[in-house]
Amino acid sequence: MRVGVIGAGRMGQFHVNVYSEMPEAELVGVSDVDETRGKAVADKYKIEYFKDFRDLLKKVDVVSVVVPTKLHYDVAKEVIAAGVHLLVEKPISDNYEKAKELFDLAEQRGVVLHVGHVERFNGAVQELHKIVEDPILIQCSRMGPFDPRVAEDSVVLDLMIHDIDIVLNLVNSPVETLHVTSASPFSKVEDVVNVQVKFASGCLATFTASRATQNKLRNMAISCRNHYVFLNFADQDIHVHRLASSATELSRQELKYREESRTERIFVHRDNPLKLELRHLIHCVNGADRKVSVENELKSLRLAMDILELCRRGRR
Repeated sequence: MRVGVIGAGRMGQFHVNVYSEMPEAELVGVSDVDETRGKAVADKYKIEYFKDFRDLLKKVDVVSVVVPTKLHYDVAKEVIAAGVHLLVEKPISDNYEKAKELFDLAEQRGVVLHVGHVERFNGAVQELHKIVEDPILIQCSRMGPFDPRVAEDSVVLDLMIHDIDIVLNLVNSPVETLHVTSASPFSKVEDVVNVQVKFASGCLATFTASRATQNKLRNMAISCRNHYVFLNFADQDIHVHRLASSATELSRQELKYREESRTERIFVHRDNPLKLELRHLIHCVNGADRKVSVENELKSLRLAMDILELCRRGRR
């Protein structure tokens, strides 16, 4: 499968590197408007550099679109029109209707379109779906220092959307109520956002995303009726704390021993989530079923846009 990457920034270079190591992919080239950066990446991997991404499209079957969010719609639309399969890094768009249009166009053209939600392929996240049943409370924290590279994107679309996507697929229930607070200490968009969601199932979820925190933090805590799950995304570690009711009486003179709870550390197969994501894309191009339906691809973006609307309505 001939592949290429549009956008040679930090994330784009991750895509180039992963494709270069995949036996099922032939890395053809990279495109970037910054000629110096694009040529440097092309020289490093001994591939062709294209100033205009349209020239790259003539030579590939699949591309990753890793450009600034504001350009996703226009670039993806041309990729689809060229009949090239694609993955667009999250968020696919900062407009729900435009995102939906891209999926409609892809269907009409017979093109595979995926959204780059790399956390879906995190081994620990995949284990969550085997462990979590009927969650009562989910608490998500995704925080780190401010990065000028993404200053134009709200922290909701930059960071929080990962957790939104995971939680919506875990709970699988409509949102009933939504409460949002936000602040913008470093940029013109939201840098700190806290969200409280109540689902029709009764589950409560809180999301905190911040780029005003010097310590990088990525975790999720899930309370179920009989167990509590804590996930550290950075280490791909899951600890499950379960209720226990065993009791032993050694003798009448001695105190009973009661096991109040027990903790299990779940074995997680650690692999490069981006490699798994791009491999899944290529498999789907070859006819495999997609792991996430188009409806679910758009569900997280829709809630993220609702959150942004509430943030900005409150600000006004």
